[in-house]
Amino acid sequence: MQVHYHRQQVGEVGIFYREAGPKDAPVLLLLHGFPTASHMFRDLIPLLSDRYRVIAPDLPGFGQTSAPSRERFAYSFDNLANVLSGFVEALHLRRYALYIFDYGAPIGLRLAMRHPEQVTAIISQNGNAYMEGFSDQWTSWQAYWADPSDAKREACRESLSPDTIRNWQYGTGADPTLLSPDGYELDIAHMARPGVEEIQLDLILDYRSNVALYPDFHAYFRVYRPPFLAVWGRFDPAFLPTGALAYQRDLPEAELHLLDAGHFALETHHQEIAGYVAAFMGRLNSV
Repeated sequence: MQVHYHRQQVGEVGIFYREAGPKDAPVLLLLHGFPTASHMFRDLIPLLSDRYRVIAPDLPGFGQTSAPSRERFAYSFDNLANVLSGFVEALHLRRYALYIFDYGAPIGLRLAMRHPEQVTAIISQNGNAYMEGFSDQWTSWQAYWADPSDAKREACRESLSPDTIRNWQYGTGADPTLLSPDGYELDIAHMARPGVEEIQLDLILDYRSNVALYPDFHAYFRVYRPPFLAVWGRFDPAFLPTGALAYQRDLPEAELHLLDAGHFALETHHQEIAGYVAAFMGRLNSV
């Protein structure tokens, strides 16, 4: 199946998205995380689009989606979810499964809580929703959440540096012989665009709103019990495997696979992940 590239206007945001697969197939909505964009799914989409309608948007301020000025647009996770809700409505997606990664997890879970009847299943790839998942590498972010001063904001800027993106976010736990530079070099280039760092620092501060919502996410799991698959890079320096295991507390039937990969597991293990996703979705669609 060929991948097509489109734009959809939602309010003042022009959303870029990738789409492949039959129009009448079950929908799989892929939500990327920090600091990347829908290009993180470039190897996964062709492996799933023979049987699913796969849609992967870039979030506002990321990738090829427009980035309204911070004076006109609040870069918060609630607002990103608002835009994604508008995107889902504009594409007339009545039922879809969610693939959530990193920032995509709290955004996708907001969508699921707002419209639980629309979400057929959830696949989390290193997308955290439990305190157990946090490593000890969050010190500067957590300090900024507690004290949003200029000094604490500047301390978080290191998270946006080329070295951190290349060697910590992508490199930690990844087999260097399998890790293409395409992903991290594009993310580094996107981060270097004017104004992007300030947008990202706004979102780093607002990440605390996601942690505050964790009890609500857990209640959603217990009440609606969505079919759930976790595929997790076990060497992720930010989100530990205990974060994947924690989902089984509220979703005892959740399926869990730990991979010998880092945070960006798709960069090195897209074929393995595609196999788990296809098998999981296939069982649901055969019921």
